[in-house]
Amino acid sequence: MTSEAHGTEGKNEVGHTGMETDVVIAGAGPTGLMLACELRLAGADVVVVERLAERTGESRAGGMHSRTLEVLDQRGILDRFLAVGELQGVGHFSGLRLEFDEFESRHPYPLMILQSTIEQLLEEWAAELGVRVRWSSEVSGIRQDETGVTVELGTAQSAPATLRARYLVGCDGGRSTVRKLAGIDFPGTPATMTSLIGDVELPDLPEDYIWGRRCPGGDYSVIAFEPGWYRLITTEHGRVADRDEPTTFEQLRDSLIRIAGTDYGMHSPRWVSRFSDAARQAARYREGRVLLAGDAAHIHFPAGGQGLNMGVQDAVNLGWKLASVVRGQAPESLLDSYHAERHPVGERVLHNTRAQAALARPGAHSDALRDVFASLIVFDDVNQYLRGMLTALDIRYPADCDHLLAGRRVPDADLKTTDGATRVHELLHGARPVLLDLRGSAHVVAAAEGWTDRVDIVEARSEDDHWPVPAVGEVPAPSALLIRPDGHVAWAAGAGGASDTSALRAALTTWFGPASRG
Repeated sequence: MTSEAHGTEGKNEVGHTGMETDVVIAGAGPTGLMLACELRLAGADVVVVERLAERTGESRAGGMHSRTLEVLDQRGILDRFLAVGELQGVGHFSGLRLEFDEFESRHPYPLMILQSTIEQLLEEWAAELGVRVRWSSEVSGIRQDETGVTVELGTAQSAPATLRARYLVGCDGGRSTVRKLAGIDFPGTPATMTSLIGDVELPDLPEDYIWGRRCPGGDYSVIAFEPGWYRLITTEHGRVADRDEPTTFEQLRDSLIRIAGTDYGMHSPRWVSRFSDAARQAARYREGRVLLAGDAAHIHFPAGGQGLNMGVQDAVNLGWKLASVVRGQAPESLLDSYHAERHPVGERVLHNTRAQAALARPGAHSDALRDVFASLIVFDDVNQYLRGMLTALDIRYPADCDHLLAGRRVPDADLKTTDGATRVHELLHGARPVLLDLRGSAHVVAAAEGWTDRVDIVEARSEDDHWPVPAVGEVPAPSALLIRPDGHVAWAAGAGGASDTSALRAALTTWFGPASRG
């Protein structure tokens, strides 16, 4: 990754209006890095600006769910993450155990991996793709016009500078400067609790692993990430800290003593922070040439570990669309589908995390509610519903096609081609759309002639007659399907084939622009 600092390479004078890059991304966290990589794969030029001077090393979020693992598999980089993370066979909904099903995905289990490691691996991938990053560069102003956006940058080392781009994407966290400068409202519900989190040593802990323990004064969790040190989280309901109040190791120790009656001999903190159950979502994910993704678009109680995953999936939904518009292959209206598809996903996560926070509250009424909920979660249908929601495997975007696969993420079915065996997700390594012909349907291939410059046409045979679909069950393998770069199905034909390809042409036009001439 090209690392730049203002005052050296790439410095620009204030007021410079020449187009310097296609997209500026504010924020070099997992969402910003994933988006940068998606844009580069699609041929767009991108600059990432980050207010920090360097990585802090703070561990932060601690895992990835199935759909995010599938997304990484679609890009051919999943092995890098599996090599350093640890798969867990169970998950939870507000501390109540969830079982995962190997039938639903090649990667059914959560991967325990720290955000700091995720960022390191994404940085390495971004470097391979030629992503440029400017550190110590904080967005201080934005000016939009008909052709682009001017991004003003304040730096600690030099005079203010600007970048000129076609679009700006704010991936700069829950207190997003980009969101505020764009005038996008951030409605929601305020905090009702305070949680403290730290990576510490606990020599007197009697167990290696505590998923969650509820006590009269709150609850706490201890998770063993590496030998000798632990992720400790305490939550005290009814205590709301000032957002700007510093967080200290002593606060974490005192909180654990109040809840558990002991500090388990905790010492040597590597990192201490604080979060709450405040839940807010951007009223719109796009304002002209400015878009939002990740925590800049939504914040919530981190129950079930959904935040980082949702941000990465925001990036994968947006990246190919933004690149298509930048390259002039698709109309700007395609960007409206980003809000239409991802805003409801964010709403659902805010809703389920509020429910988890309510289930976690101490007291007789919450105890009774948890008992009832625990008796329901053992039923397969309930477990499946909650599992699909947390993993995001059950997401279905609006689609004009009425096939059961339309709008859903494509199953990673085994295929046989003239070049040998492969999988559906391997076809997406290049982040390009794929028209997959599974029945040798010449009329389907002919219908896509005007899009062969931007859509890969693959002829194969499915190794299975039926494909597993989360929240649905098994469906007959289709005869053909159009797969978007993010792995969602834009169009599909039934097992018996499709004689009318007008719906295919409509889907190609909607998602990938009008057909090429000549």
